[in-house]
Amino acid sequence: MGRPAISPVVLALVTVFQYLEDLPDREAAQCVRVRIDWKYALHLPLEDSGFHYSTLCSFRRRLEAHGQERLFFEKVLELLQAQGVVKKRGRQRTDSTHVLGVVKELSRLELIWESLRVVLRAIAQVAPEWYAEHLPAALRTEYT
Repeated sequence: MGRPAISPVVLALVTVFQYLEDLPDREAAQCVRVRIDWKYALHLPLEDSGFHYSTLCSFRRRLEAHGQERLFFEKVLELLQAQGVVKKRGRQRTDSTHVLGVVKELSRLELIWESLRVVLRAIAQVAPEWYAEHLPAALRTEYT
């Protein structure tokens, strides 16, 4: 009757997202609860309630204790090789066209999200009534 089980894949991906956005555990767990883009990337239903932030620390501690901290990285590398983004036993250049194309797609998503965040903060300052009336409560707490 304790906490529900959380897939290690979900925790590993949250850890990657957390690193990419430079977030502490508490904020990363909050993002899992309220951000639609994270829920989509994690294949979670919109009504998913997320997990306690201490789960991330426990997950990393268990990985390290069992010497499995490179396991996720190696699996991601295998997937990238299978998709042809990275060649097996080949020399990779970070300025290669296909690598830049993949990075560019990710950068666009981050740019869009950051732009949305800046705009919503500005709206909150200029028109707080409209902001409170039209933005869902779950998103309001993230931007204020």
